[in-house]
Amino acid sequence: MNFWSFPGSIPAYWSFLVKTARIWLLTMAAIAMTAPLAAQEINAPEPRWRGTATVETSVVNWPRLAWVAEEAEKDAAAQGTADEVAQQAAQQPTGQTTSAPQAPLAQQTGVLPAAQDDTQHNKAEEQIKEQEHQRVLGLLPSFNVSYRSDAVSLTGWQKIRLAFRTTVDPVTFGVAFVVAGYHEGANDLSGFPWGVKGYGERAAAAYLDSFDGTMIGNGILPALLHQDPRFFRLGHGSVAHRLFYAASTAFICKHDNTGKWEPNYSNVMGNIASGAISNLYYPGSNSGIGLTISNGLIQTAAGAFGGVFQEFWPDISRKLLHKDPTHGLDAAQASATVNPAASQPRADKP
Repeated sequence: MNFWSFPGSIPAYWSFLVKTARIWLLTMAAIAMTAPLAAQEINAPEPRWRGTATVETSVVNWPRLAWVAEEAEKDAAAQGTADEVAQQAAQQPTGQTTSAPQAPLAQQTGVLPAAQDDTQHNKAEEQIKEQEHQRVLGLLPSFNVSYRSDAVSLTGWQKIRLAFRTTVDPVTFGVAFVVAGYHEGANDLSGFPWGVKGYGERAAAAYLDSFDGTMIGNGILPALLHQDPRFFRLGHGSVAHRLFYAASTAFICKHDNTGKWEPNYSNVMGNIASGAISNLYYPGSNSGIGLTISNGLIQTAAGAFGGVFQEFWPDISRKLLHKDPTHGLDAAQASATVNPAASQPRADKP
């Protein structure tokens, strides 16, 4: 029986859907407008100490303090080397000179050696292999999530390959059949026929929606725009802060190499492009601008909800299942925060 055929059900259900859509659009609009501000706040430089005994922040940044101490030791060592060179030059006979130590070639030319590029590429490959074993409840793929604070940038080909790996996972096909069953039961896509043929067409359409959104938003556009398509779990802070952060990752992302947050053009434009492409394989009665917008909003909402779930899933798993999906990465990061001597902050990002 058709979902809308019950007497008197149309006004009630329509009013409910309109109210739900309004609330959802207002929520998504609020996140979309405040996400760039959150990105600007995250990217803001941290306050420095300027020869005073008081700290400018209420919380001591131990990793940064360790980095400052390390830089001071390097400066002291460099000064000691200069003093030794000066002493040797003074002790040598007239006419003989001592050459000063040369800076590494990478510092002289400003170009990273190929060996360093290969090292970063190999490290990215190791982290991708690690991500490809991540599954929620041992079933749902979680390949696009990183639990590492030291995650390196991916190449364009690595992004496309990681996105494709998600689209060809058996669970992705299974989800498409579940979605098709829902639409078949509700008969909300009346343009498809009824029965086995219609169910197959609905399943194919659901899979293509997922395939297009994943490949364009997580693979092709991130490769072209140099944006990292992965979800980087925060793992600390208040529940409200983590909730907002996870939902906002549908609208902000990290830029390659710099690691700074910026508007997630790849995800937003990828979802819109996926909704536009869906007009090619949906029946004429279901296609149009409405389908483009609705499919784009559904993909964006799914991404925001998925981010929230991935943010709290390790906590839920450790609490209820006594299993750690991060395989100790959360504990290592917490230990590094408490014990700065155990942490090794990046030189470019103290």
